[in-house]
Amino acid sequence: MLTRPPATVATLPTPSADALAASEALASAIAADIAAAGGWIGFDRFMELALYKPGMGYYAGGSRKFGAAGDFVTAPELSPTFAQTLAVQLQQLQTCCAARLIEVGGGSGRLASDLLLELERQRRLPESYAILELSGELRRRQLDTIAQRAPHLLPRVRWLDELPGHFSGVVLANEVLDAMPAHLVRWHAGGIDERGVTVAGGRFAWADRPASGHLLERALALAGECGIRPPYLSEIPLAAPAWVRQWARILEHGVLLLIDYGFPRHEYYHPQRAAGTLMCHHRHHAHDDPFYLPGLQDITLHVDFTAIVDSGCSEGLDLLGYTSQSTFLLNCGLTDILARTPADDPLRYLPLANAVQKLVSPAEMGELFKVMALGRRISKPLCGFRSGDRSASL
Repeated sequence: MLTRPPATVATLPTPSADALAASEALASAIAADIAAAGGWIGFDRFMELALYKPGMGYYAGGSRKFGAAGDFVTAPELSPTFAQTLAVQLQQLQTCCAARLIEVGGGSGRLASDLLLELERQRRLPESYAILELSGELRRRQLDTIAQRAPHLLPRVRWLDELPGHFSGVVLANEVLDAMPAHLVRWHAGGIDERGVTVAGGRFAWADRPASGHLLERALALAGECGIRPPYLSEIPLAAPAWVRQWARILEHGVLLLIDYGFPRHEYYHPQRAAGTLMCHHRHHAHDDPFYLPGLQDITLHVDFTAIVDSGCSEGLDLLGYTSQSTFLLNCGLTDILARTPADDPLRYLPLANAVQKLVSPAEMGELFKVMALGRRISKPLCGFRSGDRSASL
């Protein structure tokens, strides 16, 4: 397989020889999967292999992903104020259900370490803190981060290999849903196609086939519900709603707290969003070519939060709140937490203030990122949604 970048991404940073060799190996493995499937796979399968193929995929390999030295910056990497503010909501939830926490996809371990330190400061450490992480490389990085930032709390953390059979407490997922594989669908004058991947001339290439089965049913339903008019290309995420349904069956008493970028369905499939939301990230550069250097870049899709709430409620969960990240953090006292650092100490205060601005600014993360809470047997209103709740928009 050839992995030389096309002209559209030729200006991106050039990886090392070892990284290029690893990408080439993954590309060859994906090409073999395509050949074994008869010369075509759906984009959901391509995305799954590119991100999660054991030992080779982006999240299963050894490249640094988070922070200034990686490909993108998540909210926990910007500042500890994100975790400190989130801890306010978690403290309230510990009074509503079991004081147990599972973080899904622990990233660099920064969120876990900052949350534990803040909850310790408030004398509200959870009974248990588990991280569900399938990547051995990320597990090691999380362990190292917690050992460095909160070594005395490391014995409280355990790692899970699989979903528990049942659970009571809080399940926290920050930027997890956007990396779940989704189908690409093209509505056109002649019908509805599923967009997949083939190999042509030694390179990956797009190839469309008529959509069928459940995917076709969903595409037809979305066209009717959202008034989709061809030509139109977008994603239909089936894995993320299925994941939420799975957790809904596990959660006996508690909350599923989801933080990610996305829209309600009527915004997701807006006429002006006729090219979908597919985006790739490599060394802080964003582009739309998922075939560029597989294994060395992130591939993401925005979240259809209407699909998420529908799937959770279909399994008996209640929608407890849905709002922007900015509103959620301000409801939880972000300004009070920032005020802990004196403004007359510019070396400490200004970096924190700049990070807070990125967390809440509509031009940065404040509006695009949303927070959703789904729960079972939770009757008390959650503080993060006490004003500005947008549940009616779903």
